[in-house]
Amino acid sequence: MSKLSPFHIAIPVHNLNESRIFYRDILNCEEGRSSDHWVDFNLFGHQLVIHYKPKSKEELQTNTVDGKNVPIPHYGVVLPWDTFREFAEDLKNKGIQFIIEPYVRFEGQTGEQATMFFLDPAGNALEFKAFKDIDQLFAK
Repeated sequence: MSKLSPFHIAIPVHNLNESRIFYRDILNCEEGRSSDHWVDFNLFGHQLVIHYKPKSKEELQTNTVDGKNVPIPHYGVVLPWDTFREFAEDLKNKGIQFIIEPYVRFEGQTGEQATMFFLDPAGNALEFKAFKDIDQLFAK
């Protein structure tokens, strides 16, 4: 697989300080530039920006995948297999409440992958995953 360019995503948060602490101290993202309305972070080499937005009354929506309720929308990063395991263990040790606990899908099959879902303090859904063989990222 060729080297990927960093992805940029900007997400709304209703409490900038609480979200800043979460991304910096819980997810271990390096903080970049900031203002009183937004903060840049390095999310595994990708540019994540949290922007202040008043709290939404919209409820979390889900779709069923593998018999689990997957939050829609969600975002995250595909990590190397060992990095995923270390990250998942670190999150468990920090007391993250998972929507979907870390588990392996398609075990022993094409596209075998580990995945986990949880919310940030603003209610944004995050999924982090890892492929046993990254060359199968788009395999059918």
